[in-house]
Amino acid sequence: MNENLLNAIKWNDDGLVCAIAQDAQSKRVLMVAWMNAEALQATIDTGYAHYYSRSRQKQWQKGEESGHTQKVHEIRLDCDGDAIVMQITQNGGIACHTGRESCFYRVWQHNQWHVQDAVLKDEKEIYAKR
Repeated sequence: MNENLLNAIKWNDDGLVCAIAQDAQSKRVLMVAWMNAEALQATIDTGYAHYYSRSRQKQWQKGEESGHTQKVHEIRLDCDGDAIVMQITQNGGIACHTGRESCFYRVWQHNQWHVQDAVLKDEKEIYAKR
């Protein structure tokens, strides 16, 4: 593993760093996930986003089940070293497991959350056994 890469990051107590995926063209934030050192190194080695699932306790490549991979064009580290922003191209135009373009599809208005983005593909269809 690249020590220059890893030593600049302030990993949390679980050995993770916050990772934000942003569309390289529109600049819309598509999702936020977590990376461990292995996921970050795999992202750099392959050019495709890898994350660490806290619920499944394992590293995974975005799109390994859905086919909605993320091609990484640039990785930036914030001033504190505790968050990464990746400029990506989202394969299939769907980043969210709900079948929407972005995980940030709800807007707070008039004292409640309103869904703003349509479902592009049904979740059951996305995760049907391939």
